[in-house]
Amino acid sequence: MIKAEEFFNKLAEEIPHVKPGKMFGAICMKTPNGKAAAMYWQENIVVKLQDESLQEAMSLEGSRLFEPMKGRPMKEWVQIPFIHKDKWKKFALISSKSALALKKSTSPKKK
Repeated sequence: MIKAEEFFNKLAEEIPHVKPGKMFGAICMKTPNGKAAAMYWQENIVVKLQDESLQEAMSLEGSRLFEPMKGRPMKEWVQIPFIHKDKWKKFALISSKSALALKKSTSPKKK
């Protein structure tokens, strides 16, 4: 395991109300309502942010909108490089609080 991934896993233990999960095949932090709070992706943390926190994260060197497929950035999901690990917890907490506020999806599953 590389340092960034170890750091992400340790951080997941410090964030209240999250448990390990998967998103796009990568490890992530999930809230009890099943929403992803943060994800580890290629030595980056990926978090969903809005307003000032999104602007702050995007201003960090190397940060960019998360693109799970090239040319298809996900709105409000930003990936923040490991060089900014001192800010990962702050953004993970913001993202997890937002994810906790979302209702669990109630849309019917396709058969």
